[in-house]
Amino acid sequence: MLKLEPFTEKDFDLLISWISTPELLVQWSGAHFKFPLDHEQLAKYIHSANLETSSDYIFKVMANDEIVGHICLGRVDRVNETARMGKVFIRPAARGKGYASEMIHLILNIAFQELKLNRISLGVFDFNLPAIKIYQQAGFQMEGLLRQTNKVKNDYWNLIEMSILKGEWQASNGLAGIQSNV
Repeated sequence: MLKLEPFTEKDFDLLISWISTPELLVQWSGAHFKFPLDHEQLAKYIHSANLETSSDYIFKVMANDEIVGHICLGRVDRVNETARMGKVFIRPAARGKGYASEMIHLILNIAFQELKLNRISLGVFDFNLPAIKIYQQAGFQMEGLLRQTNKVKNDYWNLIEMSILKGEWQASNGLAGIQSNV
């Protein structure tokens, strides 16, 4: 069973150790950070996160008191009831245990039940087939392909845009018509 806990400065070194190449940094964060990842960049990333009125909720993923991943719900727009899920990462030694599916379920529960949002979007590079499969299993729908959005070394990477709506999430979780008291 996983838990999401706020990502804090004491977690920086572990995350930095996971993001070991420029390519992995782009795959994890798009153009948000520059390689090598460092404390200064991460301090800016979490500066105003995880407050009641924040537009970013940044989490470490815990399994049995061990950090196994990272996930963010960012660009929270309370007027339009939208946000963007991103910076999804499972540490290499923890992959293949179902953690990604569970942490996505947890973040969507926060988005739809607690924050009362209606739409969550994400971007995933088209070659990341395992992630695409997990997002589809969670109920995300493909919306389109953004061609050659990121240049990495001498290659251009394509980004697939996906989203899930609150009604779709409720239907897939047997919650259609149920109101939350959170």
